[in-house]
Amino acid sequence: MTATAPIPPESLPAPATPRHGAVGLALVAGLSLLAGMTDAIGFLATGDFASFMSGNTTRLATDVAAGRWSTAAHLAAAIGVFVLGNAGGVLLQRLTRQRACVLLGLLALLLAVAASLPDARLAFLAGVFAMGMVNVVVEQVYGLPIGLTYVTGALSRFGRGLGRWLLGERRRGWGIQLVPWLGMLLGGVLGALLEARLGLAAWYASAGCAAILAVIFRLIPRSWQLGYLAS
Repeated sequence: MTATAPIPPESLPAPATPRHGAVGLALVAGLSLLAGMTDAIGFLATGDFASFMSGNTTRLATDVAAGRWSTAAHLAAAIGVFVLGNAGGVLLQRLTRQRACVLLGLLALLLAVAASLPDARLAFLAGVFAMGMVNVVVEQVYGLPIGLTYVTGALSRFGRGLGRWLLGERRRGWGIQLVPWLGMLLGGVLGALLEARLGLAAWYASAGCAAILAVIFRLIPRSWQLGYLAS
């Protein structure tokens, strides 16, 4: 029988602690702010959502029904690119041994490239791919699922938790679902202000935000980061 090589301690997720959870929530706030800012800039500059695929799906359906095939094809491409961004993020995480700072660094570069492209539709698709990638950076906190570029699920989980709390059930964690919603809301306000001045070039600010988050992740123990990923 072949002996199994021991797993290095730094490759194991850190046990969940209040401090571990607080850091995770702070990271979620920063990442959802990035998503909200990027989405608002893309929406105001192009009329399409860079991260809100539920909205793009509804618009795709109405465009198909109305026979607006060119717009429908663009939205279908955006949804496909978003899915590929998620898949690419997972592959990159594995190839870099789940070092989020590398993924965020590349994401910052991608957003900077998107901001500099003269073709608005191509720039938009590059931004959509980046928003797909960001979803794999933090997937859970305290074992609770967290969405970064979409908040319908977060609001639904919060509402269900509130209902159970009103019934006297004291389950832990449902309140944290407001963190990504607030982050996306504040990011959207910031993105709208930037887009009014810079247009799609405001994505340079998103790139800068991603770069700052990459540095922050570099300072966080890797074992902690592993605890924020779904098993």
